[in-house]
Amino acid sequence: MDSTPQAPRASALLPLLLFLLIFLGSGIYYTLQGTDFAFYQIKAPVAILPAIIMAMLLTKRSYRESLITFIDGIGDRNIITMALVFLLAGAFSSVAKAIGGVDATVNLGLSVLPANMVLPGLFVIAVFISTAMGTSMGTIGALIPIALGFAEATGLSIPLAAGAVIGGAMAGDNLSIISDTTIAATRTQGVGMRDKFRLNLMIALPAMLLTLVVLFILGGSTTAAPAAEYNVWLVLPYVAVLILALSGLDVMIVLMTGILLSGITGMLVKPDYALATYGNDIYQGFAGMLEIMVLSMLIGGLSAIMKQEGGLDWLRLRIQSLTSRSTTPGRRSGETGIAGLVGLTNLFVANNTVAIIISGSVAKDLADHYAVDPRRSASLLDIFSCVVQGLIPYGAQILLAGSLAALSPLALISQVHYCWLLGLMAVLAIVFGFPRIKPATTEPTT
Repeated sequence: MDSTPQAPRASALLPLLLFLLIFLGSGIYYTLQGTDFAFYQIKAPVAILPAIIMAMLLTKRSYRESLITFIDGIGDRNIITMALVFLLAGAFSSVAKAIGGVDATVNLGLSVLPANMVLPGLFVIAVFISTAMGTSMGTIGALIPIALGFAEATGLSIPLAAGAVIGGAMAGDNLSIISDTTIAATRTQGVGMRDKFRLNLMIALPAMLLTLVVLFILGGSTTAAPAAEYNVWLVLPYVAVLILALSGLDVMIVLMTGILLSGITGMLVKPDYALATYGNDIYQGFAGMLEIMVLSMLIGGLSAIMKQEGGLDWLRLRIQSLTSRSTTPGRRSGETGIAGLVGLTNLFVANNTVAIIISGSVAKDLADHYAVDPRRSASLLDIFSCVVQGLIPYGAQILLAGSLAALSPLALISQVHYCWLLGLMAVLAIVFGFPRIKPATTEPTT
């Protein structure tokens, strides 16, 4: 089979545009019609099928070659890992809720946190967990049920509470030294992780502080929930997940431990919670993740075809062409090109790690050409992929949070305040050239 990529061409990107037209278009249409759960009238895994058919029809290869490319894309390591995280997050959420762990944790939190500090508290906890685990997915899976409980108890907006968790999860993922995005960004740009972290933090920290202020203001009118009794043992699974996450343990081990501890705690504390019930709750958690798991796999396959057919190469070349036409070539042009490249690539592949890997070599060329410090190019790659990934309605993070909270993806996008503010800070950093950094010293890219 010939696996040589096709020449760059824009038409290879049309399938994803068709999917977005069907998915977003139908959701907007049903919203205007006043239909409940407007974005669930046409399920996303169904909306993407015409796009896959279009990709097969537009390909210049044989049907068998395109099918193999599609299946390889579905079986990509990042896609399968994501699918497993979906399943484990769903199972942990389902079991913890069934045994009363969510209610107990919420009541414990309400007895400690003032009502107006619930939103900032959720954001900070999400940042710590995601930074420790190096992934946003496990953080969202563990904290969204807690956020829902807080929202229901205090009268907070559910999308706002979910947005605080998503924003914190994306912040930690972006900053964590063990995150896939950090590893991809530093290795493609040839810089040390510590250097990238320091620069990244100087841009992200103002966005985090502003986010805390915004969440404090938005949560200021929250009503204090009445005190309620809780069984502290039911909080144990969440405490264990938090501690294990902060220790830097792999997300799958963390979530699996949470599932086991939830089941054991439930059977010890609740006499009517039997092994069969535990098994059924795990399965119900799996079933709840079916839609986003299938969609993620299909998007992975579609992205592989678009890449093979030259769609992403065309996108890279267009960005390079635009930056070369700049009337004031220099650092600002190069950094704008890097930001636009990884952002647009992320729109089409819906995976920030993959977007960085695809964009990395071209970003390095742009950095070399426009004398952009490689630490800045690595930081911008990670930041702009984080911003886009945290806001696209078909991205894994929004889909997972929406599935757990039974919310439309578009209801969440406007509430992820951190990603909007991080994007603003990054744009200002490009325009004004801050933060100023000293020349890099040689450091191994560990």
